[in-house]
Amino acid sequence: MGQILAIDYGKARCGIAVTDDMQIIASSLDTVETRFLMEFLKKYFTENKVDDVVVGLPTDLKGNVSEVETDILKFIEEFHKEFPGITVHRLDERFTSKMASFFISQSGKSKKKRQEKGLIDKVSATIILQNFLEQRIR
Repeated sequence: MGQILAIDYGKARCGIAVTDDMQIIASSLDTVETRFLMEFLKKYFTENKVDDVVVGLPTDLKGNVSEVETDILKFIEEFHKEFPGITVHRLDERFTSKMASFFISQSGKSKKKRQEKGLIDKVSATIILQNFLEQRIR
């Protein structure tokens, strides 16, 4: 069994989270500039077995997708061409950034560290992945 990798996709950077090999625990991995995301994934997939990828679906309170969805769809198309054997799942990512900011603030990190966008992106990806794991169990 391989890992599941989650991506909190953004125009500037992407948060990355992964499970353990038993697909039980979600952990933050890294933040990658979006323009280097494919390069990062190619390297990561050669070093680790990944079965599935979860990409956040950015929606507003009314369920409308945000502007970045166009970029995400292009990324997923490119991903399928590069990694045809890996299934891509989508998961509503509403409120994950707010939740990530809250969890970081509760962790005792300094104000400067709490405002670091890369940390928020990593934690958001972890929340997306954890939500995916919980939904799979139901």
